[in-house]
Order: sequence, then C-alpha cells, then structure tokens
Amino acid sequence: MSRLFALVVALLTLCLPAFASADQADVDAAARGVVRVVIIGTDGREVYPVSHGSGFAVTSDTIITNAHVVREALLDDTLTIAVVPSEGDEAEYAKAISVDPRTDLALIRINGPLRLPRLTIAGRTDPDSGEVSSVGYPMNVDRAQGLEIGDIFKSQPPVKSRGFISGARPARQFDSILHTAPIARGNSGGPLLDGCGRVIGVNSFGADSEGGDAEFYFAVSTRELLPFLRKNGIEPSVNSLPCRSMAELDAAERDRMEREQAEARRALMERTNTLSRQRERAQLEAEIAVMTERENAMAIAALLLILSLASGFVAWQSRAEGNERRIMIAGTLSGLAMLGALGFWFTRPGLADIDGRVAATMQGSEDDDPADPALADGGTMICSLVESRSRVTSAMTDDVEFGWAEGGCVNERTQYGLSAGDWTRVLVPDDEDAVSVNRYDPATRTFRTDRYLLSRSAMANARAERSKYSPPKCGEENAAARLGDMQAAVIGLLPNAPNERLVYSCNVRKPDPTVKVLQAPTDE
Repeated sequence: MSRLFALVVALLTLCLPAFASADQADVDAAARGVVRVVIIGTDGREVYPVSHGSGFAVTSDTIITNAHVVREALLDDTLTIAVVPSEGDEAEYAKAISVDPRTDLALIRINGPLRLPRLTIAGRTDPDSGEVSSVGYPMNVDRAQGLEIGDIFKSQPPVKSRGFISGARPARQFDSILHTAPIARGNSGGPLLDGCGRVIGVNSFGADSEGGDAEFYFAVSTRELLPFLRKNGIEPSVNSLPCRSMAELDAAERDRMEREQAEARRALMERTNTLSRQRERAQLEAEIAVMTERENAMAIAALLLILSLASGFVAWQSRAEGNERRIMIAGTLSGLAMLGALGFWFTRPGLADIDGRVAATMQGSEDDDPADPALADGGTMICSLVESRSRVTSAMTDDVEFGWAEGGCVNERTQYGLSAGDWTRVLVPDDEDAVSVNRYDPATRTFRTDRYLLSRSAMANARAERSKYSPPKCGEENAAARLGDMQAAVIGLLPNAPNERLVYSCNVRKPDPTVKVLQAPTDE
C-alpha cells in the first residue's frame, strides 16, 4: 500500500499544473510569522514547558492556533501561554482572547512588545488539488535533534513539509481540508499554505495510521477561520488573486515584450512602406508640377520676346517715318515685353525645386510621431494594478496616486534614482520586514513595485546599508544619478527574485471618490 501511495504522489507531481507547485521563497516568507505556542507551568522556582503547539500571526500581535493547544492553560490557572518566534530572542507571554472548541480555533494576543509579520489568507474557495506546505514545530523533530527542555524557549526556524490536497470534507463538526503534508504532535495550530505561501487552513490533527496505510491530515478550512477572525474584530490580510510563480510571470513578461517588439517592428515597416509610397507619389506630382510650370514660363517668355522684337521693329520703322508718338509707344511696349520675357525665363522653376517640394509635402507625414509626447512627463496620475502582469501574495492592491516630473521627482517631494536607464526608489521601512524597489518607466507610464520579504537578519543588514545615506532632495544638482549610486548597496543585498511584483498602468485622470487611492510610497 505504501508503494502504491508513493506512486500516486509521484504521478500527481508530474500531472499537476505549474501553478500548484509551492514556491520555497513564499513558504520561507510565511514562516517568519509562524510561532511555537508553549504552555508553561512553574514549581515556584523555575518555569517549565508542559506542552506546545504551533500558531501564526494574523495581525502583528495576534496569533491563531488550535483550541486544543491552549486547552490546558484555560482549565488550569497556574499555567500560562508563551509565544516563541522563529527568529530573535523575544519570547513573550500571551493571553487567550477567544476560543471556539467546535472549530478547534483559538485567538491569543501577545502581552509584550514582540511584533510579527502577519500571514495572508487565501480568499478563494479551498482547492480540491494542488501542492501544499505544512509549517510548524513537530515534537518528533525536537526529540530527533536531542533538544533539551530549555531549548523549547529558544527561537528556531519552523519545520516545513510538503504534500498534496486530497479534498475538502467536514470532520469533527467543522469544515476541514484533507491533505498529505506531514504533521505531528506540536504542528497543531500551524498553517497549511498554498503555493504562494497563503494560508488555506489551520492544521489540527492526523488520521490514524495502521501498518503501511498512507497517512492523511486535517486542517481547519478558511471557511471556518475567516468568520472566526471577523467575529472577533480581526480584519485579516486576504488575497484572492490567482497563485502564479515568479518564473511563470517572468516568462509571460518576456512573451509580452516579444509580442510588443514584433508589433512595433510591423508598425514601423508598415509606416516606412506608407511613407515610401507617399514619397513616390509626391515625387511624381512635384515633377509634373515643376515641368508644367517650367514649360509654361518658357512659353510665356518666348511670346513676350517675340512681342518685344515685333514692337522694336515697329519703333525702328516709325523712326524712319519720324512718328514720335508711335516710336514712344512701340519702344515702351518692346522694353516691357523684354523685361517680362527675362522675368519669366529667370524665375521659372528649376529641377532642384522638385526635391524641395517633395520635402515640403512629406514634412507633415514624417513629423507625425504616433508616440504620445505627454508620456514623458505625466503630471499627476492614477495608477491601477495590471493583474495579468502582477504576482501578489500579501501586498495591498489599491490604486496609487503618482505625480511624475522631469528629473525623477515624484509627488513634488520624492526623488527617484537613475541607474542604467531605470528610474528607481528603494524603500527600507522600520515597521515591516520587507524591502520594496519601486520603478517607473515614463515612456510607457508603467509603475512597478518589487517586494522582498526578508528574514530579520537580512532586514537588519538592509536597514544598516540604508542608514548610510540620505537621499538627495528634488531639484538638487545631479540628484538622480547620485541616488542611483547610493541605492546600489541595498539592492545588492536582495535575493535574485522578489516575492511579489505589482505592476501598475498609470493614466492622467481625476480620482474616483468612491475608490481608495494611495500615494506613491516613500521612506521619507
């Protein structure tokens, strides 16, 4: 039976679509908010662990776990609850604020200053298949490591295991998810994550395994979790967007760029052909017009010349006859006709005029650039998320107000850096373990945010590098290039790929008062 189960799992691995595969970076990011929930007793001199489970942050100081994990502490007032984070030495006491034995859910709040990155809950209906990850603190791993009793109070990374969803079904009076991502005692209360590191369930218990039977595990469904949180005044981070890998997103972006480049080449070729046809037509029309005007001018000049000669002959004859009046009239007419003939001859269009007329005709067409010149300086814009080009696991997706000015000044106060042709601003906040790299492309009005969800140690390094410089203000000499150089050290510390990518399309329009709009983020 165990071999048959292994074969089924292998076939599922091959057949499941790419989006079902868990991204390790997303699981690692979610693990930052997973904690060990320890029930503590005391003999009056020392404190000692009685039992432990797992939990995860739904706000910075509020944790979800199983009701059965904290049951002993609720029944015995000599026992207390402690929370041990995955990083640092900031274990704190906690207090149960709501318990629902029916759904096996409990909400506890940290008493001390410890703050945790909250996990995002998948807003879609629980899937029927796909790869999932369990994250928590199984006791059998502690024993295998030879951990002493006191070690349970020390921060340690949680254990991650992978499996597949086997289906959704009711169990023990609550809606649950059946899956194969291994859990053990101590995992209770930890999250079950989808491929993007979002919570789809709260691990609760495992099915009994006899002999070689395959093992299955149950997690409380988000159909139970979300109402429980909202009933207790907790508005969790919920994300309902499709789960796409960064590799899939990058491949789609490459395809999009190739299509756009091919379309641009096609449009350029079509425009070139159109201009060529227009030039040929303009050339023919100019040649006909110039030659016609030349011939007409030469014909008129010839007629005037004949008239001049004839008038001169009459004047000459009139002189022999002594007719002064006829001499004056004929002589004047001869002179005017000669001047007219010379004028038409020397002012007739030359062959060189053909090129000039062609250039004048084509100037309007060739200067008609299809690109929008306003794109370079957008003014105040509203930027909306382009879902098809984005990968969002936890970030807010509201519209962003973005005011761009020449020189890289945003919203009239935040300078963007210029490096290798990219306008960027690196944000390293003190209140969140995430670094954001914002980019703006004035040519396409595209605003992009890459978010890196970092561990505490990695975040400390990023903050240390960020503290070494003060960004120049808008309008300072060479501000964009200087900031581009300053930010390089922080960017060099970041992983190769971000956890999230939010791509926005920006357009000049008035904000809709019914739609929430954020200002472009800044660290100033």
